[in-house]
Amino acid sequence: MTNYPKIYPTVVHMLYQTAAEFNDKIAVKFEDRQLSYIQYLRCISGLARQLRNFNRDQSLRGQRVALICNNSIEMAVGLFAVHASGGQVVPINPIYTSRELNHILADAEPIIVIFDEKILDVVEPILKKLNIINYIKVGDTPDNRFDIWQNDTKIKLPEMPEPDDYATLQYTGGTTGLPKGVNITHKQLSTNLSQREASWPTKEGEERVLCVMPLFHVFATSMALHLAVYCKSQLNILSRYHPKTVLDAITQDSITLLPLGPTIFIGLMGHAEFDNTNFSSLRMAYSGSAPLPAEILQRWEKLTGCPILEGYGQSEAGPVVSAVSEGSAMIAGSVGKPLIDTEVQIVDLESGTKVLNSGELGEIRVKGPQIMSGYRNRPNETSEALRDSWLYTGDIGELDSSGNLYIRDRKKDMVIVSGYNVYPREIDEVLHLHQDVLDVASVGVSDSYRGEVICAGVMLNKGSMTTVEDLTEFCSERLASYKVPSRIKILREMPKTTVGKTDKAAVKLLFSD
Repeated sequence: MTNYPKIYPTVVHMLYQTAAEFNDKIAVKFEDRQLSYIQYLRCISGLARQLRNFNRDQSLRGQRVALICNNSIEMAVGLFAVHASGGQVVPINPIYTSRELNHILADAEPIIVIFDEKILDVVEPILKKLNIINYIKVGDTPDNRFDIWQNDTKIKLPEMPEPDDYATLQYTGGTTGLPKGVNITHKQLSTNLSQREASWPTKEGEERVLCVMPLFHVFATSMALHLAVYCKSQLNILSRYHPKTVLDAITQDSITLLPLGPTIFIGLMGHAEFDNTNFSSLRMAYSGSAPLPAEILQRWEKLTGCPILEGYGQSEAGPVVSAVSEGSAMIAGSVGKPLIDTEVQIVDLESGTKVLNSGELGEIRVKGPQIMSGYRNRPNETSEALRDSWLYTGDIGELDSSGNLYIRDRKKDMVIVSGYNVYPREIDEVLHLHQDVLDVASVGVSDSYRGEVICAGVMLNKGSMTTVEDLTEFCSERLASYKVPSRIKILREMPKTTVGKTDKAAVKLLFSD
């Protein structure tokens, strides 16, 4: 096996060791609250015991616990506590609509649901419908916060999970229109943290990591929550993204590591306070989900003195596959080289078995110890994605002669909106639910700020008086805000190919003005 940096059996073991060595060091800070590592561990232990109590103090091994929370100390504690209870954590976007939440909760079948009290009106009917009787409401009052255990004198973790136990069930969009759950084990999770450390080494006990991205997303969990504990340093959590809030935090909290989505870098540089921000503490910035233009990379480093290191991955891959290593020269458009113990090949689109030469375009397939175990309740999709121990990513790319990876396109029908994967099929299915919609085609269109946006061409039933505004409102009631089409055009006829299929390329051209 490759000579890895430190690998922990699980992230709970990682936390336990960090708390033992750095017990009085600040572990996490959120607004006017903070916890030292020993307090952090006490809170995680306390919540883990409470979760076990729901199951009559029996192990939660093989059971799932859903977290539907915004960024907060509670979300951070909750993610670790589910692992410490023996359970598998299911992080879910709290802005999801009732329709979206119902599908995920029905598929995941959690034994317990933890959710923000502010979304009670959305969550409660679903819990009753699915007969989920165990839940915890998170709120602003002391009784509804997870720092109530910070002064416990006794730390008793209910259970240390095993490396082969399921750690996370991460839901990601599906080409069928419905999100599917990615099963990740503790070993896969911990191994990927160590692989990342080899490319992006940290300074033990010295880092301050800013968590701007949402903690229900695999990027923030890996590159902020777990990263901070791995390097035995401080995590500063922001409740939500706002350019000024991020810029203020960088200066005031002397942030050293900055993991962000591509659009946020662009947004920060466009803000009035950018030129007045002190970036001297910043050591490294990380970006993923979509390549940044070379001019953005160069401008950021010139103005801040801090490089942006890009990487590539997906939920199915643990999540990180490749990275531009610290200290390496910037290669425009490249997402770096495969992580240690990770093999990347480019194969033909037809059979997926012919390995292509450098410079040739094909589907990216990946092999490594961080690759998922499979999709929950989706044997057919699992066998399609995992073939002969290779993960077929659905992304089209190429490798140069030096082994640098480039993402060129997507084989699967997917759009990346502000860092989030959106599948047009899901938007089509929602619009088809409208009684006046006869036909629909949703497509991704390039956007200078968000990377891509969803646009939809819609044909209505003859005589319909439905407007674009009506359709937008219909979508808003059934889809998270980032999935709602930014533009809808009502069409007299849907463009078709010569064989009668919807011509999505022609639909996309309708939005090129």
